[in-house]
Amino acid sequence: MTQELKLIAGSVMALLMLVGVGIVLSYGRLLMKSWLTGAGIKLADFIGMTFRKVNSRMILQAKIMSVQAGLNDDTGITSKALEAHYLAGGNVLLVIRAMIAAEKAKIVQLTFREATAIDLAGRNVLESVQTSVYPKVIDCPAREAGKTTLDALAKNG
Repeated sequence: MTQELKLIAGSVMALLMLVGVGIVLSYGRLLMKSWLTGAGIKLADFIGMTFRKVNSRMILQAKIMSVQAGLNDDTGITSKALEAHYLAGGNVLLVIRAMIAAEKAKIVQLTFREATAIDLAGRNVLESVQTSVYPKVIDCPAREAGKTTLDALAKNG
């Protein structure tokens, strides 16, 4: 009986080690990147992203971009918030780029919630921020200039 228990225990241990090696091979690189950059995404988060069919590499890249740019969790940019925006069909990387542009410009006050709302509304949030920083100038002719041109066309045509 003890031989059977030892064999079963050994088999269970081997199976657990095999699962552990598989997890390290699958998520080791992402975990190392997250740890080295200070992104703060944990193994359980990466495993959860896999089950929710979320692109964990993109979420990690967005989180790294926000951390490196100095956007901290006070702005609402957490891995869970990034996942939620991804699952809602939003462009996560574009939102982060817009947040970074708004932060660096110091003209536009843009929260993560506002940026995601603009993105989900179908607007290009980065273009919106860039337009706020550098307004587009549309050259319009004077009102009278348009009338004389129309009058000349009416007489000739």
